[in-house]
Amino acid sequence: MRRVVVTGVGVVAPNGFGREAFWSACVNGKSGVGPIRSFDASSLPVGIAGEVPEFDITPFLPSVHRKSLKIMGRGARFGVAAAGLAVCDSGLDLSRENPERVGVVMGGGLVPIDLPEVAPLVSGAINGDGRLHLERLGNAGKDTLFPLWLLKYLPNMTAAHISLVHGAQGPNSTIVTACAAGTQAVGEAFRLIAREDADIVLAGGADSRLDPLLLLAYSALGALSPAQRSPEEVSRPFDGQRDGFVLGEGGGVLVLEELEHARRRGAVIYAEVLGLGTSFDAYAVTKPDPEARGAARAIRWALREARVDAEDIDYINAHGTSTRLNDLMETVAVKRVFGAGARRLPLSSIKSMVGHLIGAAGAVEAAALALTLHDGVLPPTINQTHPDPSCDLDYVPNHAREMPVKTALSTSFGFGGQNAALVMRRFAG
Repeated sequence: MRRVVVTGVGVVAPNGFGREAFWSACVNGKSGVGPIRSFDASSLPVGIAGEVPEFDITPFLPSVHRKSLKIMGRGARFGVAAAGLAVCDSGLDLSRENPERVGVVMGGGLVPIDLPEVAPLVSGAINGDGRLHLERLGNAGKDTLFPLWLLKYLPNMTAAHISLVHGAQGPNSTIVTACAAGTQAVGEAFRLIAREDADIVLAGGADSRLDPLLLLAYSALGALSPAQRSPEEVSRPFDGQRDGFVLGEGGGVLVLEELEHARRRGAVIYAEVLGLGTSFDAYAVTKPDPEARGAARAIRWALREARVDAEDIDYINAHGTSTRLNDLMETVAVKRVFGAGARRLPLSSIKSMVGHLIGAAGAVEAAALALTLHDGVLPPTINQTHPDPSCDLDYVPNHAREMPVKTALSTSFGFGGQNAALVMRRFAG
């Protein structure tokens, strides 16, 4: 198995665009949660989110690819931008690489339908009685539907656009495992390089579900916090007053590279990827196993592939969604795996500052983990003001902590029972 390292970090997040801005915000406990501004959310049950401020994607799109904007959804744009930032950060000139040895693996998922786009189509099929008449839909659609409309909503298109922009002709995959997708994408990319199927892989996730219909759906599910606090105080993982997550959006991409390839070009190495573990609860679709057996399995299997012991882990970048059940389950999982050592093990959740980015969450958190290992700083879990007796570990409350970290873990747990854990270590030659 070849060694795999992180040589580039690209992040588009609610609290920062680019590696430096994002990491500075995380270290300083700066939240990117605020009122939704991209559409009128005044009539919706929830009006706040971790929304990415307006950004210009055109610097990351060569002129020959600008026409793709018509079929590039918001999440895909975040992914293309994050990949461009990561490649720039890595110092790679991909035009000088063998394109067949460059791959792309991205996490993603549900792509929301743009309601203003489909409104004319649907309205043309509604009679005066207010009912939808499917026999009229075809006639209405002929004149209003853009011929390539479907391509905007296929989950694999983020990876496709990234590959087109960078000429990557190697393995190309899209991981759709709910909130575990970004973490699993980085881990699967690590395996591609380790087993010699690629030398470089752009890996991560991108997602945007800030959409009126999906906000209604997540609210109906009871997943979103209805709290009337200041927006930056609503996401509060592991806190005694947590009552749901804040929906976020964004993208994170890591450049993973075979170690000797990185050494030959003198690359800056942020961290080394050691192993992935994935599992499934097979317990319930809407809630995690309270005994955390599936989550613990994923962590143990990640440690096994990484060939490290539980005692070697110095820090966990936690999933930490700010829901009552998930945070409690994750606490139980850590105790299951680390036993008495769980008490001395710090873990923190950057979702307290960016919200829950769903398919992109694990990718952005993997970026944060690599930067933690490189810089020796643990980002805090902000809004830790009311201790929960059931969540009684060290969550790095409210303020960053300088601490040398040799080996660390990132965890992700998704709807349906998806679990993923990723192990990295500080690169020491």
